[in-house]
Amino acid sequence: MTHHNFAEAARRTIRLEAEAVSLLEERIGETFDCACRLALQCKGRVIVTGMGKSGHIGRKIAASLASTGTPSFFVHPGEASHGDLGMITENDVVLALSNSGTTAEVITLLPLIKRMGIPLISMTGNPDSILAQASEAHLDVRVPSEACPLGLAPTTSTTATLVMGDALAIALLEARGFTAEDFAFSHPGGALGRKLLLKVENIMHSGDALPQVREDTPLKHALLEMTTKGFGMTTVINEAGTLLGVFTDGDLRRAVDNNIDINHTQIGQLIKHRCQSVHRELLAAEALKIMEDNKITALVVEDSTMHPIGVLHMHDILRAGVV
Repeated sequence: MTHHNFAEAARRTIRLEAEAVSLLEERIGETFDCACRLALQCKGRVIVTGMGKSGHIGRKIAASLASTGTPSFFVHPGEASHGDLGMITENDVVLALSNSGTTAEVITLLPLIKRMGIPLISMTGNPDSILAQASEAHLDVRVPSEACPLGLAPTTSTTATLVMGDALAIALLEARGFTAEDFAFSHPGGALGRKLLLKVENIMHSGDALPQVREDTPLKHALLEMTTKGFGMTTVINEAGTLLGVFTDGDLRRAVDNNIDINHTQIGQLIKHRCQSVHRELLAAEALKIMEDNKITALVVEDSTMHPIGVLHMHDILRAGVV
């Protein structure tokens, strides 16, 4: 068996594909805007079609569009001309993929698409091809060469098409104002959905579980509250129930270092500033980021009148799978 330089072949492939992708940027212009407008105005779905490797890429593009707010599905062109075209309605837009722009199974659909009067967006490597010319919007995904040394296996060309599909999906996502919560609703079963849908109120400790003392409470009694509730901190409120701040294990160590009299010193004298707090509607993922940024392990949850209503510990977020 002859020795092959596997690493060199791999590096060459990555280099060729990266160069091909970088060329796409300068081709984004009026035709891309037109494709986005057609997809945004579409009252039905974006129907993606393509043969062979283009078909595999098409399935991924359809999935990406659907998960980012643009209703979409993939239709195999061979099946479409044998009855599956019934799945396409006059409210839809067709996105056809073909590197040559002359794939027979895709070209066969053109008269049917035209007869239905629905817009056609195409991605091809040949702007002069039949498919490109028949489209309302053509996205040029030409590549200098395939990474395959024989120039036969679609490699660079399919990567370029995939990237153009992502560009389309993200441009539409931003135009629709699609949010993290919308994304979660389209991925409710997965970790992504869990991460994005979970709010602070779903996992906070409230009611009797909330450590809370008045500012005139002696430190000794405040420590009992901290120990009982087990968060390593307690909220401190005034007579009106408004949150003044928190007293933590770290504050206790400092108090001991300063020889504070724990029997007579009021807790209010030991809290220096208002603490980091969040509202119940905040996404748990955002609360986790606040904790990480501030190097703290617990957050107070307060209502619109600045009354503490709960406490959230980092362990609760991690236990809920928001990582």
